[in-house]
Amino acid sequence: MQPSGPVPGARRRRRRVLVTGGAGFLGSFLCERLLGAGHEVICADNFFTGNRDNVLHLLDDKRFELVRHDVTFPLYVEVDWIFNLACPASPIHYARDPVQTVKTSVHGAINMLGLAKRTKARIFQASTSEVYGDPQIHPQTEGYWGNVNPIGPRACYDEGKRCAETLFFDYHRQYGLEIRVARIFNTYGPRMQADDGRVVSNFVLQALRGEPIALYGGGRQTRSFCYVEDLVEGMLRMMTADERATGPLNLGNPAEFTVRELAETVLDLTGSRAPLVERPLPQDDPLQRQPNIDKAREILGWEPRIALREGLTLTIAYFDALLRRGDALPADG
Repeated sequence: MQPSGPVPGARRRRRRVLVTGGAGFLGSFLCERLLGAGHEVICADNFFTGNRDNVLHLLDDKRFELVRHDVTFPLYVEVDWIFNLACPASPIHYARDPVQTVKTSVHGAINMLGLAKRTKARIFQASTSEVYGDPQIHPQTEGYWGNVNPIGPRACYDEGKRCAETLFFDYHRQYGLEIRVARIFNTYGPRMQADDGRVVSNFVLQALRGEPIALYGGGRQTRSFCYVEDLVEGMLRMMTADERATGPLNLGNPAEFTVRELAETVLDLTGSRAPLVERPLPQDDPLQRQPNIDKAREILGWEPRIALREGLTLTIAYFDALLRRGDALPADG
């Protein structure tokens, strides 16, 4: 596992850092790492998909502040760095309110960029591999412009993130803002929401409960799974690197697996006898997803270290504990 010590490449001076979506899955791990490096952290979250329990253990730290805030409204704080992670990131969540999802990506980007402009802060945008849509090149490189359906059921997320990238680079060119844009591929680990409909959490919970494991499209589509601590390490390296890390940079694990292989690995690690059942593939669900991380290797000296079986073992232990406490909701699908 990645060390939880000082942020790589960071100077020793303390920074005041805003993390939007900081009570979410990724955000909570990021807040931990920043505090571990000696920084002050303002965690802003409206708890639409974030969970206060994810940062409960940080509340006693005097350098940590939790603020309930929706990024579609301006936030007036004084900061040195901004990590903009706020946005629903699973189909189940953004399908509940697609209009609000677009607003979070677009209005949220405008508000955070405005804050960065006023405070002269360096700002990080958590973009997504979904900007590539259902890709026609494989693996995906940062120079690929994507194949996205702009009016489909997933467009609120895909196009919202694409527009946010546009805004970031326009602010960079027009106002000289120091930006970092990462295209994040499938990430998993403890603190994923039990009801978020993502493939790892779905499979783990279905296996632990002995429920049928749903393979959409027969599980022939491919994905690349990056453990959360590896991903956060890459984000921090981007933020502390020079202007070559402006981006966009792909952050993810280039090891590619079919969804069926993932399901079989989960069954093996849990010892479950849950059956595999095939279901139709949802509209616009990408058939392939694999990052080319050559730029991240070259610029950041970064690549994932935690293998899928190791990361899944840690994730399974987390969800098993939730089930034993009765905290896990039924998985969708």
